[in-house]
Amino acid sequence: MSGKSSKNTNAAETQDSGDARSESVQASQDLGEFRVQIDQIDQRLVDLLNERAKLVVEVGTLKRGSDTPIYAPHREAQVLEKAIDRNEGPLPDRTIEGIYRELMSGSFALEHPLRIGYLGPPGSYSHQASVKQFGSSVDYENLQLIGGVFTEVRRGHVNYGLVPIENSIGGGITETLDALASNAGHVWVYAEAQIAIKHMLLTNCKPHDVRRIHSKPEVFAQCRNWLTTQYPNAALLPDASTSQAVKTAIKENQLAVEIGAEPGSAAIASELAGELYGLPALFTNIADNPDNITRFYIISKEKALATGDDKTSIMFATEDKPGALVEVLQAFHSEGVNLSHIDKRPSGRENWSYAFYIDALGHSADESMRRAIANAQEHCKELHVLGSYPRSKRIL
Repeated sequence: MSGKSSKNTNAAETQDSGDARSESVQASQDLGEFRVQIDQIDQRLVDLLNERAKLVVEVGTLKRGSDTPIYAPHREAQVLEKAIDRNEGPLPDRTIEGIYRELMSGSFALEHPLRIGYLGPPGSYSHQASVKQFGSSVDYENLQLIGGVFTEVRRGHVNYGLVPIENSIGGGITETLDALASNAGHVWVYAEAQIAIKHMLLTNCKPHDVRRIHSKPEVFAQCRNWLTTQYPNAALLPDASTSQAVKTAIKENQLAVEIGAEPGSAAIASELAGELYGLPALFTNIADNPDNITRFYIISKEKALATGDDKTSIMFATEDKPGALVEVLQAFHSEGVNLSHIDKRPSGRENWSYAFYIDALGHSADESMRRAIANAQEHCKELHVLGSYPRSKRIL
C-alpha cells in the first residue's frame, strides 16, 4: 500500500510540476506580448512628442520676434487643465500633470533657455519646489537669499525667481513680504505654486545607531513629536540649512569610519538633498503634520494675463485714522471680492505702523477688482498691486 501511495504521490507532484511549468511558459509568452505592445506605443509616443516639439520650435521663433514671454502662466494653466480634463484614467491626474510639466520644461529649453533663481543652497526645499514647478530641462541659479532672488530678477540676470511666501504650519515668510514691498512696481508676482513639504531622516547608518541629528531649528520644531518618540536621546544640532545639515552628517560619518567608530549622524532634509549629496532616506515624511504645505510665488519683470480664475496680491499702509483698515476691507467686500489671505509686517519707517498684505480672488483687470482697489486707495497712505496671477489648484 505504501509503495502504491508513494507512486501516486510522485505522479501527482510530477503533474503539478508540469502544470506549473506550463502556466509559467504561458505567463512568459503573455508578458512578452504585452511588452511588445508597450514598446510599439512607446515608439508612437516618442514620435508624437517630437512632432509636438517641432511645433514648439516654430512657436519659439515667433516669440523671439515679439515681446511674448517664453513662460506664460495663463497658457500653462490652460494646457494643464485641458490635459487633466482629457484624462480618463487609469493614470491619476497628478501623474498627467507631472508628465506635462516636464514636457513644458523641455519646450522652454527649445524655445529659449530659462534661468530660474531660487533660495539656496542646492537641495533646499525652494530648490525642490523650483524643479517641481519648472521641470528638469531649465537652468537653476542658487541665489542664497530671498532678497537676492528679487534683485537678480529685477536686474534680468535670471528670467524668473521662486520664493516661499507662506507655510501651512509656520505662517507667512517675513523676508519675502519685505522684499515684495521694497520691489513693488519693479518685480511682479507672476504665478503661485503649492508644494508638499516632506521631511526625511537621511543617514547611511542603522536606525538604532543614530545619536546626532542635524537640521534647521524650525524643521526640528515641525518634527518634534516624531523625534521625541523615535529618538528621545539623540542630540538635535542646528545647522544653517537643511542641505548643509546633510553635508555635516556625511562628513561626521566619514570621520567615524576613518577612526574605526560606528557612524551615528543623520540629517532631516528634502528628498532632493539626499539625492544630490548621496545620503539615503531612512524614514520618510516624518513631520508631525503630514500635510505640511508651502506656497511659493514665481516672480517676474512681466505681468501675467487673466485666466478667469486668478488671485491678486496687494500691499497697503492705511491712513492714520480710526477705522481705516475696516474701510479698506469693506471696499473689497462691497464689490464682492473675496480675500483669501491677510498678513502684516512693521512698515520699517516708524514705530507701530504696519504694512498689510492681502490676496484677493480675481484679476486686477476685472472691473470689480479695479473698483475695489480704487475705493481702498482712498483710505491708504500707499497701496501697491504686487501682481495678478493664476490661482494654484493642486499641490505638487
